[in-house]
Amino acid sequence: MILPIVAYGSNVLKTKAVNITPDFPDLETLIENMWETMYNANGVGIAAPQIGKSIRLFVVDASPFSKDDEISDDEISTLKNFKKVFINPELIEETGGEWDFTEGCLSIPNIREDISRREMITIRYYDESFEEIELTLKGLAARIVQHEYDHIEGVLFIDKLSSLKKKLLKGKLNDISKGKIKTEYKMRYPQGKIKR
Repeated sequence: MILPIVAYGSNVLKTKAVNITPDFPDLETLIENMWETMYNANGVGIAAPQIGKSIRLFVVDASPFSKDDEISDDEISTLKNFKKVFINPELIEETGGEWDFTEGCLSIPNIREDISRREMITIRYYDESFEEIELTLKGLAARIVQHEYDHIEGVLFIDKLSSLKKKLLKGKLNDISKGKIKTEYKMRYPQGKIKR
């Protein structure tokens, strides 16, 4: 089922999410709904807070980036098959140099900004079968996971911008929180209304 995506300005996006247990109600259905919602919105990742659930869960599918001409062959093969469910993730380490890349967010439509992140991470998490996994990622795969991990920490990509940049975006952000935007997918706005 395609769910409405929570818009900027909603409290759930600024709240640190909580861990879940294997007996979390309807977890399999929730994960299926998150995939369907993400694909419907042409995203490469979506976190549970973006559908209104303050739990430590996100899904990513980096395969759309594997078609980018500017990415190395080595990275393309990683991204092509990088489709994962992350439950109760813990970011263990961020290493390497910082690099900028233009990011966007399904909860903050029509805004894209260059964000600086570390090039490599190590993350420990459970998959959809609650098997524990530790994974080291670099490049775009690491960036996508860092972006989604931020969501379950109550951090948005725009929080990483300078105060001047944030001031320049204030009007656009206010329009998003008030629902004064058009998107190709359903969104839920802070005042509770849902619209496309």
